[in-house]
Formats: sequence, structure tokens, C-alpha cells
Amino acid sequence: MKKILAVTACPTGVAHTYMAAESLSRTAKEKQIPIKVETRGAVGVENELTPEEIAEAHAIIVAADTDVLESRFAGKPVVKVPVAQAIKNPAGLLEEALNKEAASVSEDFAKKVEESKSKRSAGRTGAYKHLMTGVSNMLPLVVAGGLLIALSFVFGIEAFKQEGTLAAALMSIGGGAAFALMVPILAGFIAFSIAEKPGLAPGLVGGMLATQTGAGFLGGIIAGFLAGYVAKWLKDYIKLPRNLEGLKPILIIPLLATGITGLLMIYVIGTPVKAIMDALTLWLKSLGSTNAVLLGLLLGAMMAFDMGGPLNKAAYTFAIGLLASDIYGPMAAVMAAGMTPPLGLWLATLIGPKKFTKEERDAGKAASVLGISFITEGAIPFAASDPLRVIPSIVAGSALTGALSMFFGATLRAPHGGIFVLLIPNAVTQLLFYVISIAAGMLLTALLLNILKKPIQES
Repeated sequence: MKKILAVTACPTGVAHTYMAAESLSRTAKEKQIPIKVETRGAVGVENELTPEEIAEAHAIIVAADTDVLESRFAGKPVVKVPVAQAIKNPAGLLEEALNKEAASVSEDFAKKVEESKSKRSAGRTGAYKHLMTGVSNMLPLVVAGGLLIALSFVFGIEAFKQEGTLAAALMSIGGGAAFALMVPILAGFIAFSIAEKPGLAPGLVGGMLATQTGAGFLGGIIAGFLAGYVAKWLKDYIKLPRNLEGLKPILIIPLLATGITGLLMIYVIGTPVKAIMDALTLWLKSLGSTNAVLLGLLLGAMMAFDMGGPLNKAAYTFAIGLLASDIYGPMAAVMAAGMTPPLGLWLATLIGPKKFTKEERDAGKAASVLGISFITEGAIPFAASDPLRVIPSIVAGSALTGALSMFFGATLRAPHGGIFVLLIPNAVTQLLFYVISIAAGMLLTALLLNILKKPIQES
């Protein structure tokens, strides 16, 4: 039988990556289609596809929102879709892959690889994909650094100021090292997504200069795109004799791209972007209660609307960027609102069990675990089966949670961890009201869904 290979990857590498892999594997097993799925998640590459397997495969499904080294599939039929598509329509993807015409074998495989790289670079111009590649590589630093900073507060909110203490060491690791690398890594991998290896060095340097000039998170994003496109332009347009081509990636492009990016960051971009960041910081710190509630409502709704998609990631990325400016309120609102959809759906299955199938009630139990772990994607199975009722319900619940979190003035020092972060003393301010905010959103989601759904008749 025709063997299908697949690769799944999402920007954070936490939920969508593995849910897509499970969906494809399960459907392929039901249809008796041989398949192997490589996952590129937060823990790294698992079940990696070998060159021999790629050579023998009929077609490859690439369900990814980040770079997955597609050049290795040159000469093979490829079905390329966003990662969420593999969760929603695995059968359709498998059918499309099976119906792909077999690729003709080229004698000059190296030439086809280079052609594939050029086509991929030309086609992969989406700013969102480049940004999410940067965010996904930055995220482990942010999570590790934030949690270490939160752990330093176990000893007291000011304990880290005492030199030589464990609290000071944890703050130095989390804030002084991990957070210091946050913007350079973001910029470096945005540039890497655009120009591959030649973009990495100028991107890292541009990100470091964004930090040094005070341009912060926004400056890092600009530096990443600038470095990436400068490096890509140099790679495409500098032509050397064949015996000197090896100098391009190790000398000429890094030197020119880093110099151009660095000079522009220092003399052109850094100062105005710093002014923008300072103004944004000042505005956020001076928010009145009404504006804070509106901001929380908007961020909460974005977290629930597409459950790990572009709007969800935009809200989360915005909140993460503010951590470096010592603004912690939006982060609290975003995490609470991200926990609410799966928790609210679980509560809905408890309140109105007759309105859900046995499979949905079982899915609700799994959703509760994902919810307390701040994995919003736990709501996807419900939304996929009944989007017109589920999505408005979870958006309303998360919007309420985000608004209440900002209204109560809750702040969060760690960017991930779900309910487990709440157990760390001083990591969350206004802890009681923060829990109330989450509970209120859960309850609203559950009540709305039970109002909108009709009882079902199970056979």
C-alpha cells in the first residue's frame, strides 16, 4: 500500500502539534493507511523521518505553522496545510495525499533541493509565520525565566535584592539571563525563518541592540524582519565564482547583514521605537479601571476565539512582550482567559450532561486537565463539532475573565504554568479575585452553552 509520511508543528509546540499527529495517526489506522508522523514540539523532534523513509514514501503531509525543514522533501508530492487543518480534517488530507501523483525521480537531486529551497523562500513571505517561528523559539526562555523569577518570590517579594541568597540567584538566572536572551532569540529566529542560516547572526545582533537601545520587544520584531530580509537579499543577489561561493554564508553575508542591521538599529530605528515603547508602557501603567477592563475584555476574547490560532497567539505575544517592561496585568488576564474555555466546557458537561454525547462528556474530563494547565486547545474538539454554539460561549466567558482580571488589578509574573503557578507565593497578586475571575468565566461559558444546546437523543 501507499505509505504516507507527515510532519506536525505549531508555534508553541505544546498542544496543536500532538493533537494533529494523533488525529492523523488515528484516522490512518481506521482507513488502514500506513503512516508515520514526525512531531516538532516544545521537547524537540520526535519520531523523526529518515532519508530512506522519505525516499520510499508516496507523499508527505506538512501540517505546520513553523519551519519544518521542507527542503528534505524535494521531489516528493507534498500536501501543505496549517496545523489546525490536520485536527479538523485528517481524512481529507490523507485522501489528498493518496491521490497525489508520484513524483518523477531526478538524477540531479541536489539541484532539485536547491530549487525547492528557492521556491520555499519565495513563497514563505507571511509575516505571521516568521513571527511565530521567532515566538516559538523564544517561548522556552520566557517560560523558564518567568517561572524562575516567580520561584524567587517564594522567599519574599523583595528577597532577591539581598545578594548571595538563593532568591537573588534565581532572579539572576530568570531575569538577568533568560529574559535578557528573550528579544535576541526572537529576532534571530524571525530572521532565520526568512533567510535560513544566513539570517541568524544579524537577527541575534539586531535583537541584542534592540534591548540595549531600549527598543524592547517591538524593536526586536523589527530587527528580526530587517535582518532576515537584508540577509535574504544579499544571499539572492551576491554572485561569486563557484570556488568562492563558500565565503558567502560564513563571511560576506554575516558581515554585511549584521553591519547593515546594526547601523540601522542604532542610528535610525532604535530611538523612535524606544519612544513608542516608552509611550505604550506609560499608557498601560496609567490605565484607568474602565480602559483596563476594555483591554482585558479584548485580550480575553482573542484568547478564546481561535483557541491557539493567530488571534490567540497575538494576544499571548503582546502580553509576553510587556513582561520585559515590568507590566504584568495583561499577562494575568491572558493566562486566565486561556484557561477558561476548556474549563468552562468541562463545567458545561457536568451541569447539562443530557446535552452532550458520552464522547463529549469524556472529552470534557480531558479538557479540564488541559484547562488547568493553560492549554486553550483543549476546547478544539467541542468547537469543531459545534462551532456556532461553542465559540460564542467560550468567547463570552474568556472576555468576562479577562475583564475581571484587569478590573481587580491581578498581575502574573510567570507566562505559563496554569493553576500550578498559583501555588507559588507572590507569583500572582490578588489571588482570590484572580480565581474568582476564572470561575466567573467558566460559569458564564457553561451556562451559555447549556442555554444554546438542545438535549440529544443517544442511540
